[in-house]
Amino acid sequence: MSALDVERVICRCEEITLGEIRKAIKEGARDVDAVKRMTRAGMGLCQNKTCYNLIVRIIHEEAGVELSKLKPFTVRPPVRPVPVKCWRRE
Repeated sequence: MSALDVERVICRCEEITLGEIRKAIKEGARDVDAVKRMTRAGMGLCQNKTCYNLIVRIIHEEAGVELSKLKPFTVRPPVRPVPVKCWRRE
């Protein structure tokens, strides 16, 4: 694998590279949630809509985990509700 491959951005929102995801897998990540916890991949504005399929494929190729066993990221709501206040400049 070339240096360019290692620096390829997989999660654009969080700017997580292929090298960072591969490192997480080498350190024991065997599902998408573990990769998410170790790298922040999938936690950006798109909420994993652009990087999920890439991450699944990388886990499958690097760790040999069957595709059917890889489940989507766990969705977590905010810890506490955040009030939204409308305001106008005057």
